[in-house]
Amino acid sequence: MDEAGSKRLKGDRVEEAQRGDAPREKPQAIDGKALANELEQELQCACCSALVYRPVVVMPCQHFFCGSCIVMWIRNGGSNCPACRAMSTVVSPSRALQTMVDVLLRAAPSKTRPQNERIQADEVYRAGSTLRLPSPRQASPEPNMASRNANFVHPCPHCAAGNSWGWRCPQPIVDPEMDPENAWHTEDGSPPGHAYCGNCENILALQAPPTTKCDLCQVAFCGIGVPGRCVAAPLLNQQPHGLSDLSDLIQCGEVYDCFDSNTVEVDIMLDYMTAQSLSPRHIYREIVAYIQSQPRQFAPLIELDLFMDVHGVAGGVDPDLNAPRNRICRVCATEVFLWGLRDWWVRERRKGFLADWVVKRPDCPEGSLCSRQKDHVNHIITPPEALQAMPGPAAPHVPMPEHQLALPAGSQHAEAAALPQLLPLAGANAASANGLEATYFSQMSGNVYGPDSQDFRDEVDALL
Repeated sequence: MDEAGSKRLKGDRVEEAQRGDAPREKPQAIDGKALANELEQELQCACCSALVYRPVVVMPCQHFFCGSCIVMWIRNGGSNCPACRAMSTVVSPSRALQTMVDVLLRAAPSKTRPQNERIQADEVYRAGSTLRLPSPRQASPEPNMASRNANFVHPCPHCAAGNSWGWRCPQPIVDPEMDPENAWHTEDGSPPGHAYCGNCENILALQAPPTTKCDLCQVAFCGIGVPGRCVAAPLLNQQPHGLSDLSDLIQCGEVYDCFDSNTVEVDIMLDYMTAQSLSPRHIYREIVAYIQSQPRQFAPLIELDLFMDVHGVAGGVDPDLNAPRNRICRVCATEVFLWGLRDWWVRERRKGFLADWVVKRPDCPEGSLCSRQKDHVNHIITPPEALQAMPGPAAPHVPMPEHQLALPAGSQHAEAAALPQLLPLAGANAASANGLEATYFSQMSGNVYGPDSQDFRDEVDALL
């Protein structure tokens, strides 16, 4: 070997030695919990902002949502993508997204959506179904209405002679188009013998046969504008405004306010209502019947100004605090419903229809004043007599999962009662509620590894 070749060989060995002595960067460890949290954020439904359930993809923009969220979007008139408003026609289920969700839930079972939400979502959307977004609707033509002077009150439907209602107003309002000098100005209030409807806000005759008045807010209703809504019906026949079925209760934030934001207790109540097929109207009637059985009836509610300024129009003067209350409007019916819902649930728990683990849980001694309404998962509504009889702090208890709520045999939700039970705690210093919940869901899924395990990280890497 010549001298030049020896120098090159020596130089190569020096370089290799130098490279070998250089410190190598250690691979960074993956934080399983952080990865699970990031996956949860990425897999959120753009409609409900929760972990997507039964994911579907809108084409061609490829935004994804819960299958039930898209169905409700279509039912409410949606004809495009809820996220970007792009024109779309087909909505398809996504196996890839469902696989990612399954991997996440096997590693972090606590991120599973509540059972009542999953049951209700399955009733709305059938898993694996392909949906079609309807074509956009053409805009309705502008109504061809003659302009009216808004500074004056116009005649009510009963003011004109020979009107179609068969009754003439004894104090007809002057038509400002015919006699502007004697017209009634809006700044002067309501004309004599007239008022404004609490629903459609049109002028009405107080003595007209269709006119009714709510005995709680003292607002009159025309009975003409919107059938079924412009009316103050008898107490037990009225429908609470905005509370037609169970889905309205789920979306009503005031319901959670009634329970001091105790979402656990609200979920138990909603599961019970679903199992017993109870509608908001049925509960409203029971609340009214209970109020009528009390000595003062509606007087305590009126003293709280519960029905003050609930409409956009001014009401009349309440003749007497203890006057009989026979008719009620839809808005006041909702106020009565929300006012009595919590006490109704306390009474309902005593009827014996709930599972033992619900009714036998130790009550929180602080009741609705407890500062842990949101964090304490088994905090329940404390009846006043239980609060008075309780000598000291409640004994520690084992939180039980909501899926064990008793359901009637043969119901469409009966499969929820067949879910496996949790193992009992070994002693007083047993795992916390979150640990039990994670163990339970792990047993259901057949996997016991968590977000920190290497199996979870490997599975995510394989999917990506």
